Amino acid sequence: MQVPIAAGPHQTYLTTDELSALIKYDSRTIRDRLKDSVLIEGRHYIRPFGGRKTLYIWEHIQEDMARHSQVMSSGIPMTNGGALRG
Repeated sequence: MQVPIAAGPHQTYLTTDELSALIKYDSRTIRDRLKDSVLIEGRHYIRPFGGRKTLYIWEHIQEDMARHSQVMSSGIPMTNGGALRG
């Protein structure tokens, strides 16, 4: 595995294989199921220089995974804005 490329003081760019190793999802799953549905271009990944290569922004992915986990653990969301807790 290659060393992640630091991009500025707060961003680490990862290839699909590097991201796969960190979040324990298969590279194919990231490309086929997560990219463009859960992972959004400009927020979670970029395509530098207009090319085909995709680089994922690790800090944004970490932040959004943690945020989603907190929302999911706080109960089942209800239409009135509340949550059903078990």
